[in-house]
Amino acid sequence: MWKQNYSRREFIRKNSAAGLGAVIALNVPAASSPGRSRKASVPAILGGEPVRTTPWPTWPVWDSKEDEELVLKVLRSGRWWRGSARDSVVAEFEMQYAEALGVSRCLAMVNGTNSLITSLRMLDVGGGDEVIVTPYTFIATTHAILETGAMPVFADVDPETFQIDPGKIREKITPRTKAIMPVHILGLPSDMVAIMDIAAEHELLVIEDACQAWLAEINNRKTGTFGDAGCFSFQNYKHLSIGEGGAIVSDDEEFIDKCHSYHNTGRPYGRMRQIAADGNSLMGNNLRMTEYQAAIGIAQMKRLEDETIQRSKNAAYLRSKILDIPGILPYRLYDNVTRAVFHLFPFRYKKEEFHDMPRSVFMRALSAEGIPSSAGYGGTLNNGLYLKDAFESKNYQLMYPREMLDFERFVEQNQCPENERLCSEEAVWFSQRMLLGTTSDMDDICNAIEKIQANAVKIKAGV
Repeated sequence: MWKQNYSRREFIRKNSAAGLGAVIALNVPAASSPGRSRKASVPAILGGEPVRTTPWPTWPVWDSKEDEELVLKVLRSGRWWRGSARDSVVAEFEMQYAEALGVSRCLAMVNGTNSLITSLRMLDVGGGDEVIVTPYTFIATTHAILETGAMPVFADVDPETFQIDPGKIREKITPRTKAIMPVHILGLPSDMVAIMDIAAEHELLVIEDACQAWLAEINNRKTGTFGDAGCFSFQNYKHLSIGEGGAIVSDDEEFIDKCHSYHNTGRPYGRMRQIAADGNSLMGNNLRMTEYQAAIGIAQMKRLEDETIQRSKNAAYLRSKILDIPGILPYRLYDNVTRAVFHLFPFRYKKEEFHDMPRSVFMRALSAEGIPSSAGYGGTLNNGLYLKDAFESKNYQLMYPREMLDFERFVEQNQCPENERLCSEEAVWFSQRMLLGTTSDMDDICNAIEKIQANAVKIKAGV
């Protein structure tokens, strides 16, 4: 699916925004730029001077002069919930977000998790159904499946892209399979063309978990717009930060009307009024976004494109800088990715190229150099005890045959060795806020990794 070797121009084109973003990224210095330091000085973890002592950009960004007018207006109005008014601030946010993604409808929600749950429910996914999902994701993805009463089935990842492997999806399809839930994890798009082909072949639903992938693109089309529903999160650490919040997007008017009714305690909305003009037309929940949340979202939307361009430019530059360091394997993108948005910058760490220095020690050495990092998802979702808890619940006992609820059997059938390797040994992330820095900041990251690589024997022996 992806090219074995990218030229520099091809890579930057795939990681940059169209237009201005592409122009900016194509003008970044080459990996052999003079600013690249290869000095093997004493590692900070062993008492040397750190590569970096200056702080990284903070997140979220808030401009009191530009951002507070609408928020204060909402607070002072006393109308803090959207109600039924068509001129609500939430409705304005929905319109702007739908326009940004190129879809006809958006429904703002209380959070990304409930966006997934609502989409699954309104697409009639529930007890007795199986949903194929990646094990390399935040636990909310699989919690959403369990909340509907459906059974998560795990398909392993392509470790070079960190995304669900379409070939593994095919192996997991059974007569019970109702849907596929690809996750555009880390802000890097999954292979949606292949996934949609599989779904069409087997008449399966597709619910995209795009909670980390606002404005990412495949063939210039936004992630979240390929499947039957696209779900997003606006939690505090996300690129579009509202503290908490989420959204469902779709071009299916009836589906969104149904989701709207469900999220507003079942009150009929749009086409649902044809079923019941008054009163509740279906079972519902209360998952509404507030007016002041939407006001914060509108303020954040103004910066989203420019910030995305900046992250893409820095990610392309950083990747080019670290690509040739032994033991550092940056992510790859599928051929048709026209924009990745880098909620996180991931790479794989190969300890054998660092004289078998454990990943944990490598990350401690990075931290000492002033470069924060994360090992990512530590626990593997395909064998977590939360699944056993669900299987032992009254509802699951009623909905599934005993053999399907045998936890040990389930774990054996859902082995994902590539995911296990990422989680336990290889994956390292840099935060999205680091990519809002400068080219010099990216040089600091590269110089720190090179410094650690050159001194791996000393570091391993000295800590």
